[in-house]
Amino acid sequence: MSLLPSRFIYVCLHFLVFYFQLQESQQSSADFRFYIENHTRNPDDLSRKQIRIYQLYSRTTGKHVQILGKKINANGDDGGKYALLVVETETFGSHIRIKGKESGYYICMNKNGKIIGKLNGRNQECVFIEEFLENNYTALVSAKYKGWYLGFNRKGRPKKGSRTTQTQQEVHFMKRHAKGKVDPLEEFRFTTVTKRTRRARRLKPNPKTN
Repeated sequence: MSLLPSRFIYVCLHFLVFYFQLQESQQSSADFRFYIENHTRNPDDLSRKQIRIYQLYSRTTGKHVQILGKKINANGDDGGKYALLVVETETFGSHIRIKGKESGYYICMNKNGKIIGKLNGRNQECVFIEEFLENNYTALVSAKYKGWYLGFNRKGRPKKGSRTTQTQQEVHFMKRHAKGKVDPLEEFRFTTVTKRTRRARRLKPNPKTN
């Protein structure tokens, strides 16, 4: 009988140690999640950035997004100077800023869901989050206005963000190189699309000849 209290105390102490270890683990996990969310919401100038130049093929128009200045549409030709986009990617998450290589304007979405071009792209309205879809397309949702996507109608005109959803073809895009131009540093896997089928197929690298 004398051993019973000591065993009980030992079990209680063991349980308390386990409890505090569990609390500490949960706190560390929560702190790390908070750090990541806060960092991606407010990226700073010291964050490492990746810059890529490519085109965004619109699923609805069969053409490319082009930034003419304050006006933006999805009627750009393959290789058109206004269809070349400079995409700045933050290290954490898939937060990007999209700037026209020729015009220097950024794609932004205002509080009314309207797509406009701005010279200063540091505003949070000019940040989009990439969402990779199962059909090999990419959707771009506003980082500031949750659930509002970059999209264009069949005439290539911008669609209000408040009227978009991820499942709509108007918000589906593909990253493509300009015709005859290949960036050897490009990390994305690009696809080519024909107007007849509009089905994506993977590009196979050309074998090098000695």
